[in-house]
Amino acid sequence: MFRPARLFHGGSAAALSLALAALVGCGPSKTVSRINPDDTVDLSGTWNDTDSRLVSEEMIQDCLNQAWLRTHMTERSKKPAVIVGAIRNQSMEHIPTDTFINDIERSFINSGQVTVVADSGEREDLRAEREAMQGNVTPETLKRFGHEMGADYVLMGDINQIIDEEGGEKVSFYQTDLQLIDVESNVKVWIGQKKIKKYIGRAKYSG
Repeated sequence: MFRPARLFHGGSAAALSLALAALVGCGPSKTVSRINPDDTVDLSGTWNDTDSRLVSEEMIQDCLNQAWLRTHMTERSKKPAVIVGAIRNQSMEHIPTDTFINDIERSFINSGQVTVVADSGEREDLRAEREAMQGNVTPETLKRFGHEMGADYVLMGDINQIIDEEGGEKVSFYQTDLQLIDVESNVKVWIGQKKIKKYIGRAKYSG
């Protein structure tokens, strides 16, 4: 009667199991450590959370130190209402522009010098919420239509990138351009620019 041959004898199978276990045990181990979110950590050299935060803070500080704000306060005697519009990612890598927009809005609000107005998508959500309130909430807490604050200015811009690479070395250059535009007149009242250049080198191993 034909019987299929066994691939391993009992002793050989046990030895193989021990060898595999030894290989697994010798593999690289993973460590996870919590760090301060404000710490600067560059692993890949690409645009990261530190770039988003620092660029937004520096550019908005420059924006608020320019003549347009003083002119607005003199002529209208109230804080300007600003909406943060589209920030286009023109770079060659994925940049979460929503995070950058949030950082810009936070810098504006924390300054206390401007009022930040919800963008078009957020306004649609708020209008839907107000619509849902009709007939479902008490008259004292009902939020009325037609009381939205219009924006005086809209901020928009883009992020561009140039990469210079040779062998194991790379220089990544980012340029962020933002402009603040008067909604009524279409006049550009401020143009800002921030540049970041990163050198990414690879360690050379000797044989």
